[in-house]
Amino acid sequence: MNFTEIAKNRQSCRSYDADRPIENEKLDAILASARLAPSACNGQPYHLTLCQGETAQAVAKATMGMGRNKFAIQAPVMLVISEKPYVKSAALGAKLMNNDYRSMDIGIAAAYITAEAAAQGLGSCMLGWLDDQKLRSICHLDAPIRLVIAIGYPKDDPLREKKRKALEDLVTYL
Repeated sequence: MNFTEIAKNRQSCRSYDADRPIENEKLDAILASARLAPSACNGQPYHLTLCQGETAQAVAKATMGMGRNKFAIQAPVMLVISEKPYVKSAALGAKLMNNDYRSMDIGIAAAYITAEAAAQGLGSCMLGWLDDQKLRSICHLDAPIRLVIAIGYPKDDPLREKKRKALEDLVTYL
């Protein structure tokens, strides 16, 4: 698939085949793509914790507060993205420019992760509704958790029509 095909086919998957494990080669490809994602000053201010089995189940439950993300329990893999400190040059730039480069960098890495998952024939869903303290405990992390990505083979999740703003509402040509 080329990138446009990936973008057209990738969607937030909310139904996973819980009985179908993901091959290690596909997980390796996803992690390798995340590693290649650009970041401010090449600092990569995040850490990825790949959870499977009982740990993935516990992570899924930590994203299900107030009845949200019930589908996550089906995903065989939960990828927890925690924040790490800036490298010095990015920290200085963030302060001088009053810009949150870490959030941008995490978003870019998440986009690479979900795009590669789609290229590997997998479904994914980014979960921002999460219990930071529970996740830190489950994953033995001391840094803030910024995002969790559910990954697995889709089950009963047909491709939905993309509802997006018109290009002219998003772009200004000068």
